[in-house]
Amino acid sequence: MAPLTRKEFYDLAKRCREEAFELARHDQNHVNLNQCRRFNEWLVELQGYDQLAPQLKTLRTARPINRWMVMGGCVGVSLLAVLFLGGELGANGIRLLSFGLTGTLILLYFLPESLYGTTVEMLEGRVLRIVETLEKLLFSRNMELTEAAFFQAKENLEAARNELRQQIHLAHKY
Repeated sequence: MAPLTRKEFYDLAKRCREEAFELARHDQNHVNLNQCRRFNEWLVELQGYDQLAPQLKTLRTARPINRWMVMGGCVGVSLLAVLFLGGELGANGIRLLSFGLTGTLILLYFLPESLYGTTVEMLEGRVLRIVETLEKLLFSRNMELTEAAFFQAKENLEAARNELRQQIHLAHKY
C-alpha cells in the first residue's frame, strides 16, 4: 500500500473530471472495450492507496465483453458442435442445430449488453462512486491541502460528479 500524497490526490481529482468527460462522449448503452480496460487499470492503481483501498475494495472491475464477442463465441461453439457431432446427427440434426444457432444469435443480438459486459453507464456509476469517495476524503480535511488546491480539487470533483449524474440521468431518460 502506498500513501496518498497531496499531489496524487489533486491529480486523482483532475483525472476524475477527465474520465467523466471522456465517458460522456460514448454511447451509454454499449460496452466500450478500451474504456473498460482503462477503468480496470485505474481501479488497480486506486486500490493501491492506503486511504482509498478500504472504501474501494468492494468496487468491481469492469467486464470488457461486447455483443460481438458473445455472438462469435456462440458461432464458434456451434461450429465445433457441427464438426464433432456432424456424423452422429445426420442431415436433419445439422438443420435443427443451424436453426437453433440462428435463433440463439437473434436472441443474443437483442439482449442488452449490460447482462454480460460493463456498459459505459455502469462505468459512469463506478467512477461516480470514486468521485464520492474522494469528496469524503477531501472534506474530512485529512489531506492537508492548501486553500487553493482544496478549492481546485473541490471544483474538479464537483464538475465530475455533475457530469456523471447528468449522463446517468440521460441514459435512463431515453
